[in-house]
Formats: sequence, C-alpha cells, structure tokens
Amino acid sequence: NGFQILCEAGLVPGALLHNTERKFICKNVFVKAQNNDTILTNAIPKDKALRIPIAHGEGNFYADEKTLKQLNKNGQVIFRYCDENGNVTPESNPNGAIENIAGVCNKTFNVFGMMPHPERASDKELFNEDGKFLFESILARVTA
Repeated sequence: NGFQILCEAGLVPGALLHNTERKFICKNVFVKAQNNDTILTNAIPKDKALRIPIAHGEGNFYADEKTLKQLNKNGQVIFRYCDENGNVTPESNPNGAIENIAGVCNKTFNVFGMMPHPERASDKELFNEDGKFLFESILARVTA
C-alpha cells in the first residue's frame, strides 16, 4: 500500500497497523476533509462526506500522543472516517484508526497519504464520482 510505504519511509508521520478485527476490508466508506486548504482538498465542499472505497488489511492508522497533537495542531490530518452525514463517530471507523484518521500529510503539505482509494470512485461507470473532488483539487491548484 502506498500510504504504508510513505509512513515507513518517514515521508508522512504515523504507522499503519492491522485492522482492529484483523480482517481484510473491502467496502465503501465515508470520509470528510479536515483541512480544505491543501492541494488535495481545496475543491471539496466544506462538510461534504465523500463516499470512497477502501481495500486493506493493515489500514489502522496509529501515531503516538505527541505526533497526534502535532498533526492536529498543524492541520496535517486531511481526512477522517465519518458517517454519510459527515459526523465523525466510532461506528464510522472501519479499521480502528486512531481519531478516525483516514489520511495525513507532511508538515510542508506536499506529501499526502490516505487509506481510501479515490481513483476507484472517479467515474460514473463505477457508479461513484466522489473521488473526482480530489483530482479536481489538484488540477485547480496546478493550473492556477
């Protein structure tokens, strides 16, 4: 998994552990952007819950207390698992990720990692286009 490699290489903070139930999970989940000012999230409507698929056995994001504090303080948490209404709840956390974290970035906001797969939710042929918001965000920033 790309996110796992980014964590292990130290390019983004944290680590990915086995899912709480120690099973492979493949399903659609909802995520909500936590910082709409990044290259990856600037086109996502505020408070919109995006339906994005996950497929992983080791997607349980973990960081120690000091790292979590810094991630939250710096706006480096970019996505959290939520319900379809955008509420971040324990029930909406599919894998046990600490603080429902689904994606983070580095301190300079130029390296991002996330467990959900927006590329699998970017075409009407796939019956889901919510992932397009992320790609539209990138295009808007690089063509501005």
